[in-house]
Amino acid sequence: MTEKFIPLIDIRRHRNALSIPAQLKQPTGVLVDALSRPLHDLRISVTDRCNFRCVYCMPKEVFDKNYPYLPHNALLSFEEITRIAKIFLSHGVKKIRLTGGEPLLRKNIEDLVAMLAELRTTDGSPPDLTLTTNGSLLAKKAQHLKDAGLNRVTVSLDSLDDSTFKRMNDVDFAVSDVLNGIDAAHAAGLGPIKINMVVKAGVNDHDITAMAHFFKNSPHILRFIEYMDVGASNHWQANEVITSDQIIGRLSEAGLPLRLLPANYEGETAQRWQHVNHQGEIGFISSVSKAFCGDCSRARLSTEGKLYTCLFATEGHDLRDIIRSNENHPDLLIANIVASIWQSRTDRYSALRSLKEPQHQTTERKIEMSYIGG
Repeated sequence: MTEKFIPLIDIRRHRNALSIPAQLKQPTGVLVDALSRPLHDLRISVTDRCNFRCVYCMPKEVFDKNYPYLPHNALLSFEEITRIAKIFLSHGVKKIRLTGGEPLLRKNIEDLVAMLAELRTTDGSPPDLTLTTNGSLLAKKAQHLKDAGLNRVTVSLDSLDDSTFKRMNDVDFAVSDVLNGIDAAHAAGLGPIKINMVVKAGVNDHDITAMAHFFKNSPHILRFIEYMDVGASNHWQANEVITSDQIIGRLSEAGLPLRLLPANYEGETAQRWQHVNHQGEIGFISSVSKAFCGDCSRARLSTEGKLYTCLFATEGHDLRDIIRSNENHPDLLIANIVASIWQSRTDRYSALRSLKEPQHQTTERKIEMSYIGG
């Protein structure tokens, strides 16, 4: 093993001690953190593997053929994931997003979807089940996922130009194959489909206008994402960021002016806009230039059962160990541990960091997006 892997593995295997409350309390369906932010969304990474090598997430120079992925027995089983998800629903979670790596690489992922679809929120309704994918296997999987109970998909697509897209995914995967997957998902009813474009200066920012034109008359929601400083392997630099305001300005100059739309719900990740002629919704995820920590309601569960309370976290809380303990801990105890973690949450990394305030950037190693999911 070479030295370049050491920081990633040390973080990945780090264990944060869990606090078990002396007196167990029944979940009330409402759980808020130290900054009064409720727990609403759970994002579950089902694999640390991906078949793309995107330059901003899993660059090939780090994630090469010798990279030590997690062994299968380290991953949470579908039954363990479902058990944890049920506990989170008891605390008020309404939405579950499956991520990766590339989640469609997890064998029989539709079986997990079916198991999660059987769960119920505190008001008796099924959870809102979504999945984020690079689209490479979506054409094959879309109908099976819909039949299992998946509601929607989000597809990563960073360019419509084949040469640019292949350069970004670094595995020579064609744009047309992703578009075929999007069409299959639409035909299966997995919509509205969200299309995520991570914009990196000097790499694909020249395709911003083309993406907006292409999806303007479609039923899909195009979302521009500021290139974020998640993890360490992508060697993030502030001058590689194209801000949401800059993108809006470029679109206006290209004859595509936008108007602001109201949020669908409090804590929504993307700010919603629409073309002034009422065609096509466009979203902007501005984690770098306009922090939305103030109403962040998302928890993240890693592939091996670590709970993270922020995308930019440096440590997690090991739920897998307590679930697999020989002591057969009841769900109520685990629910109280989750409550204790969330109630202590003070994360607001993006609010402390901006392009103009580099002094707030942490010197600790942040967890990699490929491990925790987006």
